[in-house]
Amino acid sequence: MPGTCVIGLQWGDEAKGKLVDLLAPNFDIVCRFLGGSNAGHTVVTGDTTYKLHLIPSGILNAETTNVIAPGVVLNPGTIIDELNGLTAQGLTTDNLLISERVHVVFPWHIAEDKLLNAKKIKGESIGTTLRGIGPCYRDKVGRSFAIRLGDMYRDDFADRVRSIVEAKNAILIGIGGDDSEPLEAEAIIAEYSGYAAALKSYVRDTTHFMLDAVDDGCSILFEGAQGALLDIDHGTFPFVTSSNSSGVGVSGGSGIPARHINKVIGVIKAYSTRVGGGPFPTEQDNEDGQRLRELGNEYGTTTGRPRRCGWFDAVAVRYTSRLSGATALSLMMMDVISQIPEVKICVAYELDGERITNFPCDADDLRRVKPIYETYAGWDTDLTNTTNYDEFPQAAKDYVARIAELVGVPVEVVSVGPDRAQTIVLTDGVTALAGLNS
Repeated sequence: MPGTCVIGLQWGDEAKGKLVDLLAPNFDIVCRFLGGSNAGHTVVTGDTTYKLHLIPSGILNAETTNVIAPGVVLNPGTIIDELNGLTAQGLTTDNLLISERVHVVFPWHIAEDKLLNAKKIKGESIGTTLRGIGPCYRDKVGRSFAIRLGDMYRDDFADRVRSIVEAKNAILIGIGGDDSEPLEAEAIIAEYSGYAAALKSYVRDTTHFMLDAVDDGCSILFEGAQGALLDIDHGTFPFVTSSNSSGVGVSGGSGIPARHINKVIGVIKAYSTRVGGGPFPTEQDNEDGQRLRELGNEYGTTTGRPRRCGWFDAVAVRYTSRLSGATALSLMMMDVISQIPEVKICVAYELDGERITNFPCDADDLRRVKPIYETYAGWDTDLTNTTNYDEFPQAAKDYVARIAELVGVPVEVVSVGPDRAQTIVLTDGVTALAGLNS
């Protein structure tokens, strides 16, 4: 039973959705195991673009079962809109299962998110997507105010909402004062009861389904969301997401023990991007950064916010690669970096006069580091129509090889554009991903 993970190794937005879509036909199940509608995966097939937030990217393959596992927090209105959008585009959604254990995002979570995001930590806003994800995870851990999807089908659901709304109104007033708007329990009950009815056919105990699938020898592809540098425990805290977005979160979010996972594909861009607040050592808040932004169309799938852009950070990616247990790298957006006249790779940091290659734990230390770069002449070659790695200019090959050397993991896939067809599997001495090049 081959279990494979696709994990973003930067701050998210690494084009994981494209890789999952490509790999999905080789797997029986695609499992989304963390995060919420703060994630955004874009998949391009020919002239059609699909924007997904909660639904696994394997949904485009009708023969693959797609699972939203217990580690996800679910906004039911958002997923219903996604389902309707896919249906309108002619796709079936009968191959989707949603865990009854997922925790549900309610209006009070979104209200809390908006009020709390206005507060500054270390002089800077965390910069959330305002989708209520963090407050929902907080209630999950706190338990007293948590509602799981399965709870919405129980007789005491309405009473539960009423008691929570009473408490949350008091909390919101305490946080926001006159800026808070009171929640109305009966309106929420009516709205969410409608959501429950619309989603009922998708809901089941996915933990038993997945464990049975493992016993039956099914192959599973685990789809990460966000990126490993946003991991709640191991990322650039407090400027992180609210779940374990690195490879260490796969088993906890999905319910599948790590011994059933034998390949971890770390997805990276050929440069770096970040959305929201927090330290970003290689950020280029200048013409280079703006050029990367425009060439790469670096605007958020979920929010439309412009992404912060900078050079590739090998210190950070080596750290997240080791953390996530990456066995292969998929290097995306090589078409973008190929249009830059001079490119750089950060190979180390200088902190307080000392050269370091370990990624600092504290955000304040990371903010103070000075990146140490290697500079490479660009290759000024349009790679978007390239179908064979042998056609790459030698300078581009050297760039790819240097990234693999610094990270300590082989590059097995290179992307030269957003379309499925713009993907190259390296075969020159590197083990190819099974089935991808067939």
